[in-house]
Amino acid sequence: MITDLQLALAAGALIGLGVALLIWRLVPAQPDLADALDRLSPQAARRRTQPQARATDTRERLGQWAMKTLPLGVWSKVPRRELAILRKPPSRFYGEKLVFGLAGLVIPSLLTGIFTLVGLRLPVVIPVAGTVVLAAVMFIIPDYNARDDAKKARAEFARALGAYIDMVALERNSGSGGRQAMEVAAEVGDSWVFRRLGEELARSRWSGQAPWQALHALAEELALPELDDLADILRLPEEEGSGIYAQLRARAASMRVAMLGDELARANEVGEKMSIPVSLLGLIFMVILIAPALLRVMGGGT
Repeated sequence: MITDLQLALAAGALIGLGVALLIWRLVPAQPDLADALDRLSPQAARRRTQPQARATDTRERLGQWAMKTLPLGVWSKVPRRELAILRKPPSRFYGEKLVFGLAGLVIPSLLTGIFTLVGLRLPVVIPVAGTVVLAAVMFIIPDYNARDDAKKARAEFARALGAYIDMVALERNSGSGGRQAMEVAAEVGDSWVFRRLGEELARSRWSGQAPWQALHALAEELALPELDDLADILRLPEEEGSGIYAQLRARAASMRVAMLGDELARANEVGEKMSIPVSLLGLIFMVILIAPALLRVMGGGT
């Protein structure tokens, strides 16, 4: 049975929550200057025109409501570059955080109800503390997922960019101009990396922007230093009139060497992790072999 103390604690918690929410709504907002300037930038305007037309997902609608209602301090630091490379609108990211947080609030209550049905009554402190902790942990899970997926996307982008650089070099060596070589090379592949490069180059053509400037802006937006290096190399012929075939091939080769080194390091790391259970198995096998003899010696001595 629920005691009077538990009812008093639950009522006090609800009252405190209501007062906290009321104060939260009455406190003047403290806008983040960097976030405000980012929303006023042309890149943010372009992002807003794209996702809102496809805001048919429940998470996006929930996220759009949260962006208009909740203060910015709730979200801590939003991984904007990670969302940009994943092409995930911020509204969906906000919606995922709310869904995960609400799940963290509901799961302990459901477990407490199940335990109550089977006759196991927990102190009120345990479900309350579990609700707060689980909701906080699940609220930050989308941040971890976004950073992990973005890390994998950047690695895939770097692998595809090496092939793209080789094709640009071949086009330039055959006499094509800078923009033509970049656009033709982007049309060869069918992966999302080539499509993203082709979209940026087409946008730069219609806006009158130099193609290497478009790549530089994309590298800055997505945190891709390899793409920034490519933009610097492609800008040299237009400014200095020098050939870049050898530079492009050297850059592609250096990227492949770096990726091979990363793969070897990852393989060595996996090998080191595998050596631990193997060593433990060997130790257990030695204990099994030695234990009977030690027991006989100890039994004989007594």
